Amino acid sequence: MRREIRLGWGLVAPALLWTAAFFVLPFAAMLALSFAHMEGRAVVQGFDAGNYIRAFTDWSQLKALINSVEITATVTVVSVLLAWPLAATIAWRVPARWQRLALLMAVLPFWTSYVVRSYSWLLVLGKTGVVNRGFALLGLGPFEMASTRFATVLGFTHFFVMLLTLTIYANLVQLSPNYARAAQDLGASRLRTLWHVILPLTLPGIVTGAFVTFVLCIGDYVTPQILGGNNELTLPQLIMLQMGRGGNFPMASALSVILMAVVTLAYGACAKWLRLDRL
Repeated sequence: MRREIRLGWGLVAPALLWTAAFFVLPFAAMLALSFAHMEGRAVVQGFDAGNYIRAFTDWSQLKALINSVEITATVTVVSVLLAWPLAATIAWRVPARWQRLALLMAVLPFWTSYVVRSYSWLLVLGKTGVVNRGFALLGLGPFEMASTRFATVLGFTHFFVMLLTLTIYANLVQLSPNYARAAQDLGASRLRTLWHVILPLTLPGIVTGAFVTFVLCIGDYVTPQILGGNNELTLPQLIMLQMGRGGNFPMASALSVILMAVVTLAYGACAKWLRLDRL
């Protein structure tokens, strides 16, 4: 037994050391720095909660947190609503021999550069872009769509719908058609079968994809910077401003800790949901 325990610790030791070196220690250093303060251009170490107080009392900084949560929540909800029907269509309507090709077409946006994809949307949504040209033919516009929250949400959704489609599809193809047949034999309509049988069984895939979407979206800097401009700052943009222009590393560290706390809360909500789903 002791030999097996030593062997187990030996196998997990490299992963534990890697996690400690590249996550635990850097996070501890960032957490300690978040309680420091600036005196001129110098960082003074100490235990000062002023950065956190300022993050929640200074409206410009609190607004950045609110913007990030609102944009991320919108993107997550819209992506789920678009990805579930797409995944269901591929899993149930596309013949099995064509499903791989359909999935390949669905993940094509992953093959393009993240920055290039964002700039492409900027060109499409610009005043002289394809969308406004279409409105011009109808005698409408031009509309200001670039450098807005709408552009940011659209750019994010374009990317994350594909990710959610994969996670939901993986659940759908594992479902036995006997579940739906049994529900219909018991008198359930297709809509009730979908709502009470299929959706609960695909909830793990939905929640997993939604959580990954939440984490990647709320921490993203590139898409809001390119598509949203500086009209509505998000928390990652504010962190970069604190580091780049102000050189205020303690404040940037505090904002980063707050960002990680939001992600941790989201993880807690998703984990609890999945546990309840298994009961």
